[in-house]
Amino acid sequence: MKLKSLFKSEQGKKEILRLYDNKLESLGIDCEYKTISTQFGHTNIIVAGNPRNPPIIIVHGSNGCAPIALETYKDLIDSFSVYAIDVLAQPNKSAETRLSMKDDSYGKWMNELIDKLELKDIILAGFSFGGLVILKTLINNENKIKEVFLSAPAYVVNGNPVKALIKFFIPMKRYMRTKKSKYLNRFLDAAFTERDDFAQQSLALVFTHFTMDFTPVPIIKSGEASKIQTPITLIAAENDIIFPGRKMIKRAKKIFPSLKHTMLLNNSKHLQNRKDNSRIASLIMNKGRV
Repeated sequence: MKLKSLFKSEQGKKEILRLYDNKLESLGIDCEYKTISTQFGHTNIIVAGNPRNPPIIIVHGSNGCAPIALETYKDLIDSFSVYAIDVLAQPNKSAETRLSMKDDSYGKWMNELIDKLELKDIILAGFSFGGLVILKTLINNENKIKEVFLSAPAYVVNGNPVKALIKFFIPMKRYMRTKKSKYLNRFLDAAFTERDDFAQQSLALVFTHFTMDFTPVPIIKSGEASKIQTPITLIAAENDIIFPGRKMIKRAKKIFPSLKHTMLLNNSKHLQNRKDNSRIASLIMNKGRV
């Protein structure tokens, strides 16, 4: 039986994917698409950079897409062979299979992609929900992962639920109901360190035309974290409401024996500005050295 689409209408899907294509084109990056079949459904990947360079897989956050990850990590393209993944069940070009955050399905999916791409000694870099995907990958099988970089990742700590409700979910729900831009702007102001015109256009469409996952984000168990051997660099945002930076760094130091380096982005909200994205890219290019 065919599952119901997460896109609420074909027209809405077309509008979201048109914006996806526009964003990718605006980056001016020489790239190509790959489609990989997995047990969880097809996965769209944008490949850029020099294939002779070391491989890096970059993973976007929730309600996002590969072009956003490419823009965030654009400084890496000259130094790496870049694979930007469209995460499953997000408003992008991959399958709409929604995986559980409670088991290691996301890890199995990512490791299947790695195997089919025939990659090894890989760097993984991701932000927000992409951090959860990466940590699930390490839990499932970290043998082919060289190092990971997590920016304001999900799955390490959660913030105050009342603050998240007031700053994020109530404005989001009110926008979904009324389509009044003031509610969307309140959400964006809580989430983004600097104004992002694409995010405003994209999220307006996603909130209207896509069925989002409101399942509470779990946090990694100390026992699972203690088994990870891959070097981790953690970048946390000081003013992140949903994944508070200082709280995140404090817990990460306790539970990850392979934690190599931490960085607290002062005055940053959940989504970093362009200056901080460049700092993160420099950190990756220097393989975590400060």
